[in-house]
Amino acid sequence: MKSESKNDVKIGLECHAQLLTKSKLFCPCSTDYQNSEPNTHVCATCLGLPGALPVVNERAIGYGIKVALALGCTIQPEIIFYRKNYYYPDLPRGFQITQYDFPIALKGLVRIESESGGNGGKEREIRIRRVHMEEDPGRLVYRGTIDTAKYALVDYNRSGIPLLEIVTEPDLRSPKEARIFLGKLRSILGYLDVFDGDLEGAMRVDANISVGGGERAEVKNISSYKGVERALSFEITRQKNLLRRGIEVKQETRHYDEVRGITLSMRTKEFEHDYRYFPEPDLVPIRISDRMEEIRKEIPELPDEKKMRFVSRYSITREHANSLTFDIIIANFYEVVASKIDAGLSATWVAD
Repeated sequence: MKSESKNDVKIGLECHAQLLTKSKLFCPCSTDYQNSEPNTHVCATCLGLPGALPVVNERAIGYGIKVALALGCTIQPEIIFYRKNYYYPDLPRGFQITQYDFPIALKGLVRIESESGGNGGKEREIRIRRVHMEEDPGRLVYRGTIDTAKYALVDYNRSGIPLLEIVTEPDLRSPKEARIFLGKLRSILGYLDVFDGDLEGAMRVDANISVGGGERAEVKNISSYKGVERALSFEITRQKNLLRRGIEVKQETRHYDEVRGITLSMRTKEFEHDYRYFPEPDLVPIRISDRMEEIRKEIPELPDEKKMRFVSRYSITREHANSLTFDIIIANFYEVVASKIDAGLSATWVAD
């Protein structure tokens, strides 16, 4: 077996995508909070008040299954919600309702072109470890940056928003590949019409990075695709510099400061047992096998399938097909234009 080079980089992503439901995951509060005053889209349930019981949003579960099928995952026959126990001000109950041993799905796959440019890009397969559902915490608002602010305010409008977590295996090898993967994932979610990538904070990423087979650091809550690439670039350089000086890399959780373009230590990395997971007693297990075929029929033609069809039907280059199929709106617009004038000319005009 080939030994790892001291410069080998392994990156795994935990992608948290807010789902486009009208109400929250466990209560009827509106999810349309973007331009609202703080703490105006809340109720006893999403504030974690005693005696308030959660009720599962069925549409959110359906959206999660649809995404998992589109990613080629194996859907689990039964899903169970768990309590993830930890304290943080944005978590009003003192625990997060999430999934653990019984997620929505396991073992999927996303194909990316590891270099930009459709004709020369080398295709790579990025394995999906799991897809599971959880509630979004509230939002901490700092005066200044997280490391300089004297206090923080909490807005619970976001608390309880349906959040789909898509976890990759550590198959990514560079910050650029990570950004390409996120673009591909955003494209798939957009085709499924379960996610709006233009909304602020609609996708947040936790990135796990290790260099040379050493300990991994986790960079939390990166809110932009460019931010992911920059945070990873800094973190890889930081770890390589430590190793070059003979200093061991610690397993820890770090924060990305977008203003300064650096990562900062937040705390020693927790282990799974630190969260004391146990099944949520207020929610029964959900059997989803009965809805599988119904949901499967709702899945449209996805970006890779559309790209192959465009190349075959319109005789355009793979590079143009990549550009045209990245966004479903652009793809649909191109097909309308191509039905009226020359397909090759249309591709050049729309893509460029």
